[in-house]
Amino acid sequence: MVYSVAELTEPVGEQYWREVVTRSTPLAPMIGATAANAGSAVRSPKTAELVAGTLRRMVVDGKLKDGDFLPNEAELMAHFGVSRPTLREAVRVLESERLVEVRRGSRTGARVRVPGPEIVARPAGLLLELSGATIADVMTARSGIEPMAARILAESGDETAFTELETMLEGLIAAGSQSGHLAEATGEFHRRVVELSGNTTLSIIAGMLHEITVRHNDFLFKERRPVSKSDYDKLMRSYRRLMKLLRSGDADAAEAHWRKHLDTARELMLTGLDTVRVRDVMG
Repeated sequence: MVYSVAELTEPVGEQYWREVVTRSTPLAPMIGATAANAGSAVRSPKTAELVAGTLRRMVVDGKLKDGDFLPNEAELMAHFGVSRPTLREAVRVLESERLVEVRRGSRTGARVRVPGPEIVARPAGLLLELSGATIADVMTARSGIEPMAARILAESGDETAFTELETMLEGLIAAGSQSGHLAEATGEFHRRVVELSGNTTLSIIAGMLHEITVRHNDFLFKERRPVSKSDYDKLMRSYRRLMKLLRSGDADAAEAHWRKHLDTARELMLTGLDTVRVRDVMG
């Protein structure tokens, strides 16, 4: 949908920006006159940053939704009282944050793209690589995240969530242990358990770790430790047990079972590989 500025906000102008800048720099009394005079006062934000902040808030508040187009340049320039270069700089800020998508040469302008966990997955993966984090670090973190999500899902999950997970499980069972997409499919099941819990923070963290764990598991399944029929059957039985506990609403048992599942998986998949670093599986 394409909105006009009038439909989204009240008009603003130069006085508005002066007031925003004034409100943005109240820290000099707190840090002392000496520090302020020494040139260490807080930097006033650029006008483009203020415009970007206002547009960002519209997305956060739901005034602009995924797929919506920003108002045209002329309207935004008049609304904010800024020049075209300043407005375009503001849009570039949002583009760098992956909040908008700009198709060069298009007459429709910038389009809102609300990101998912993938927006932090790549930078987080890079940071883990640079920090020398091991796969053991990642799998230990998962063991802290997923059992809590299982508890929440058992307490508050609905039929739609349980049906989705069971459909995924049926697909896994039908594919069998020789599926070339086993790591991806099991990883997606784990991720959806967290997402369907409804806890946004846990979901974002799980999304950050998802790609790393899938790549590690894919490496193991294909190169080092192919999954036997016996191990695959045990895995599916554990998944079925989780679903039974989730549907029963037994939060304590669901959390305990999923913790045991992850602890067992970690021991099996890290034997002899506990010092493998994230960068060694990310490629």
